[in-house]
Amino acid sequence: MVKMESAIVDHLIGNILSVLATEASLLWGVRDAVDNIKNELKGMRSFLLDFDKKEAANEGEKLWVENVRDMAYDVEDVIDEFMYYINIQRTRGRYAQFVHQTIYFPQNLWVRHQTATKLQKMNETIKTNSKLSKKYHVDPIQGKSSEDIHKWVVRHAESSLFAGEDELVGIKDKRKQLMMWLMDREQQQTVISILGMGGSGKTTLVANTYKNDAVKRHFDCFAWITVSQKYDVEDLLRCMIKEFYESMKETNPSDLSSMNYRLLVSMLVSYLEKKSYLLVLDDVWDTNVLDELKVLLRDSYPGSKIILTTRNEDIACHPFVGKPYVHHIQLLEQDEAWELFCKKAFLSSPNRSCPPELKSFAQELVGKCEGLPLAIGALGSLMCSKDMPQWKKICKSLNWSLGNNPKLQRLKSILLLSFNGLPNQLKHCFLYCSLFPEDHEIRRKRLIKLWMAEGFVEQVEGSTLEEVADSYLVELTFRNMLQVVKRNELGRPKRCKMHDLLRELALSISIKEKFGVVHDGGEEMKECNARRISIHRTDGEPKSFTGMSKLRSFLVFNRSLKTLPSRSKMLRILDLEDAPIEELSDEVFKLFNLRYLNLRGTLLKRLPNSIGRLLNLQTLDLRDTQIEALPRGIGKLQNLRHLIMYRYTRNGNDFRRAIGMQAPSNIGQLKNLQTLCCFEAKGDLIGQIQRMTQLTSIGIGNVKEADETDLCISIQNMGLLRVLAILVTNEEETLRMDALPSPPPNLQNLSLTGKLEKVPQWFRSLQNLKYLGLQWSRLEEDLLPHIAALPHLRRLSLTNAYVGKQLCFNTGFPELTDLEICNFPQLNEIIIEKGVMPNLKCLCIFSCMELNTVPKGIEYLQNLQELYLKSISMELENRIKGEGSVDLPKVQHIPKIYIW
Repeated sequence: MVKMESAIVDHLIGNILSVLATEASLLWGVRDAVDNIKNELKGMRSFLLDFDKKEAANEGEKLWVENVRDMAYDVEDVIDEFMYYINIQRTRGRYAQFVHQTIYFPQNLWVRHQTATKLQKMNETIKTNSKLSKKYHVDPIQGKSSEDIHKWVVRHAESSLFAGEDELVGIKDKRKQLMMWLMDREQQQTVISILGMGGSGKTTLVANTYKNDAVKRHFDCFAWITVSQKYDVEDLLRCMIKEFYESMKETNPSDLSSMNYRLLVSMLVSYLEKKSYLLVLDDVWDTNVLDELKVLLRDSYPGSKIILTTRNEDIACHPFVGKPYVHHIQLLEQDEAWELFCKKAFLSSPNRSCPPELKSFAQELVGKCEGLPLAIGALGSLMCSKDMPQWKKICKSLNWSLGNNPKLQRLKSILLLSFNGLPNQLKHCFLYCSLFPEDHEIRRKRLIKLWMAEGFVEQVEGSTLEEVADSYLVELTFRNMLQVVKRNELGRPKRCKMHDLLRELALSISIKEKFGVVHDGGEEMKECNARRISIHRTDGEPKSFTGMSKLRSFLVFNRSLKTLPSRSKMLRILDLEDAPIEELSDEVFKLFNLRYLNLRGTLLKRLPNSIGRLLNLQTLDLRDTQIEALPRGIGKLQNLRHLIMYRYTRNGNDFRRAIGMQAPSNIGQLKNLQTLCCFEAKGDLIGQIQRMTQLTSIGIGNVKEADETDLCISIQNMGLLRVLAILVTNEEETLRMDALPSPPPNLQNLSLTGKLEKVPQWFRSLQNLKYLGLQWSRLEEDLLPHIAALPHLRRLSLTNAYVGKQLCFNTGFPELTDLEICNFPQLNEIIIEKGVMPNLKCLCIFSCMELNTVPKGIEYLQNLQELYLKSISMELENRIKGEGSVDLPKVQHIPKIYIW
């Protein structure tokens, strides 16, 4: 059984606390009932935490746990329905509220009484269930416990020590690298961490290296210790002593079992003195065990080495015995994956080769594993001795069936270890990612806003919800539950994705726990009992969306869907990105519990004033719609935190690459707004935003010279600002910002589009800046000396920013990784001095037609990985790839060169 119920109850308790924190006047008549049920749920949660320590042994236990989940959902429904009713009252005008509270007072009273009665009945049901829990609570030694599964996984890991050489694929080069490190006595680092997701081959690689005779001859003694999730430090020390003694062919001490921690440590310290040793700590899940062991290993004899394997980057980087060297284990390449699959699937074939008639099916199955060795091996073993009809059937319908197929049980158990090891709030966040399509690259900003809207993110003192959600995402990537596809200039994940196997695992859990379902067009949509639904494919327009009254999230990833769910008044999330919707029905603006509304990429041309009814809305995304102006109703959305309201033009070379929307004059009333990107300056709007002191990101278009004073005062008031984008009204308008005495202290991302008469004097103060974009600045003075010393600048994008003929990078730029030079009409020379930009990885030069040679000194950029040249002179192109190729030797060290 998957351990989700305590997470569900945890989440509900958090939501109730949030409700209790609301205005007392809104809760009269029900507050005591809500408070009582909160206390009962806390008691139930403690039962569930005990229950999490073992697997269900009988149907009675399973039934009890399912009842707990369903009761939690029922409580959530009652509370959400009540808050829906409360919000109806709040959206009415003052006169309508007066009429409702007087003429309709009996009805108002009846709703509150009915809600309190429902909660009281549920309270009694929960108490009854708590008593039943004692009846169903079995002794931990009965049934198959999580301890049994833990022991099974440990045995599986240690079996890697006995794997034959012919069974292994794709580790020769990795083993060679690891052996070189182990046998290098000059290497000062004592610890190497092998990091990768579950089933990626960490243990197999280390085991194959560990048992190599050449490696063993290099050390006096050696020990292999499997730590895993559940460990006893004293038992680990005893195992370590036994392993070290046996490696020296010495008799184990007879009184080990009676020794305490102090005696065991003392024995090990004494034994290892003046010995070079190799110690493997396999499958480490937390840093506590490292801290407890380092007391005996910190003064290692020169030449001693420690290897640890882990799924968690925090553990891999933990300063255990000095700073570790972290080796990220890569998944198998396509040819390696094919070789491993054939070894497992075609045992009876000559040379274990794939029969021609099965090749297309086999290739399809290997592709589904995405290079994960454990998955490839498990699937290959499953297909062994299957006939042609079975191959066809499995290829057509493979969803891994992790819960039903005994041959895939090993795979499921190892992946479940990672899931069950997550904190409760991260379990919800991880499952939510499975609602995105297979191989979908999930935007970080989108994901954390969705988590916030669902209520998954805990409030932490001193941090915003966005910062806490960001830490959740980082934690999931550190645990290898999500894969980072792209990082931004700040080094944070920008896009991530789920490995197909982890997604299938998450989907199976989501369906079982009624957490969420995916509709992929396989069959007609029927009644939905899940709290969340994601539409991926539909066979034409769905006939109905019945049974959706309990929905909390509705996500669309289908570009043909035009019908929205009806009778889903509890919705918190409506994500319609890229759906071909031209108009929203009035029903959407009655979703008073809605917290997230994503209309990005839709065909909407206007937003009605009734948007102001959505008082709980946190995120409104209107990017790349056809909306030009927002209604005054926006000013009523006091809980709004993120307002995204711009569209990109088709031509990226245009002066106006992005166009903001016209904001209403009351936009300054949104005191909780953090993101406002971007609006068109008009009237006194720039002065209005002075009061929006919570902003962390802002974009302003249509700025004029005359706006300088208001603009600089407003920016100066935004002490939390991290992202700032300013765009003037046209190419000839001058951008004046000299009245800004100093930039916001936390500014990390700055984009200025417009003519600059000189470099702003405050540029040198941008000590935290990581991205700088200057477009159409046409500066006559050299910009580079003003920014070369910025300590954290990682990305620099210059478009028509300088009218000079020469750019000389003669000092600084210590952290710069990306440099883009675009549309410099007179530039004919770029000079890079030795030692400047030592970390540059990507250089782009676009539309610089007067530049006839590669940058002088480009050969000094030894870390450069990519060079992009677009719309360049024929002479420059020929100097790199033409017959002369005189500049080719200067760029041969660059792995990837692209020329258009």
